[in-house]
Amino acid sequence: MADRASSLKIGIVGYGHLGQFLVEKIQKEGPEVGSPSALSEPQLEQELCTAANHHGRTLYIPSGALWGGQDIQRMNSNGTLKALSIRMSKHPSCFRLTGSLLTDWTEGEGRRVLFHGSVAELCPIAPNNVNTMAAAAIAASKLGFRGVTGEIVSDTALADYHIVEVEATGPDGFMVKTVRKNPAKLGAVTGNATYNSFWSSLLGMYVKTTKVKVKAKSKECSKPDIVEKMFFCYAIINFQFYRPLKINLRF
Repeated sequence: MADRASSLKIGIVGYGHLGQFLVEKIQKEGPEVGSPSALSEPQLEQELCTAANHHGRTLYIPSGALWGGQDIQRMNSNGTLKALSIRMSKHPSCFRLTGSLLTDWTEGEGRRVLFHGSVAELCPIAPNNVNTMAAAAIAASKLGFRGVTGEIVSDTALADYHIVEVEATGPDGFMVKTVRKNPAKLGAVTGNATYNSFWSSLLGMYVKTTKVKVKAKSKECSKPDIVEKMFFCYAIINFQFYRPLKINLRF
């Protein structure tokens, strides 16, 4: 990274197939491959914010399966976002939950609401299934993780896709609801279309950069040296560590 003015350093934290997909994508399409940077630690929030503030940088949070993130941001900024809820419905084999919440499912049982409450409470229960909700909670920073409602639904009829429903409510009866139907294999945490959504988030962060050096090697996690070396950080993170942050969210 000899030319800091035109270089871009990217740190990736991924889980399962999604993390591997992004690393392989960078290795294949990035003009330079170097050493890895990983960012999965319990103190991630404070470390990232401290490093970003110290160096005057921006943290980009990928939108993943979230639809309408920029609209949520705009409503949040102008004070018209009164409520936000996200429902994620999947085949039970696609959830990775803590505890014994879904250990007793049987094929053909149909639809079951597993959790309905704040995203703050949901994140520790389903840390690998709530990136969409966490991104929405960051976009809706005035509501925050405790003010945004999340719901996860197990449905054995959803053998071929995931469904994400986002409902934003404003003043005077204003309401927008989006439904995203994402093809997915049985047992897949991440839907097919979400891989490219994350990749597009990565590409979008350096649209105005004239020269980019992309560095990555593997999805192995190790302690990052982000205070001295962080030029830019792109992270797919375990959002259970997140609370409302002072972050610039770019979709």
